[in-house]
Amino acid sequence: MEAAGAGEAGVFRALADSTRRQILEELRSGELSAGEIARKFPISGPSVSRHLGVLKTAGLIQERRAANRIYYSLAEDRLALCVSRFLSAVCPEQFVLRQRAHESSRREAEHETASAVESRRATSAGELPR
Repeated sequence: MEAAGAGEAGVFRALADSTRRQILEELRSGELSAGEIARKFPISGPSVSRHLGVLKTAGLIQERRAANRIYYSLAEDRLALCVSRFLSAVCPEQFVLRQRAHESSRREAEHETASAVESRRATSAGELPR
């Protein structure tokens, strides 16, 4: 658990900077090259590169090289898992409430589906043969 906590601390340190959060938002719509990311910010290329390095080290983005370009994309599961673990540890009652709400929504959806199928069967049974 200690190793996971240390890794998660890196995630939260990376998220502490507004430029890095903005980079993550830019990557939300898909993969971008380093140059495309740099053009979106009023800071120097080396500064953008440092921010990308912090995000990569934290495991929040992935890097892919193609010819002389570097492309970045979100590592969505990493962010979701870290934030979820943190919220579960800090607000366990909220986690339980979310679980219950999710299960309730799932049961309601299953009930609605079953009702719709039953309604179609009844309608089909009531139709006259052709």
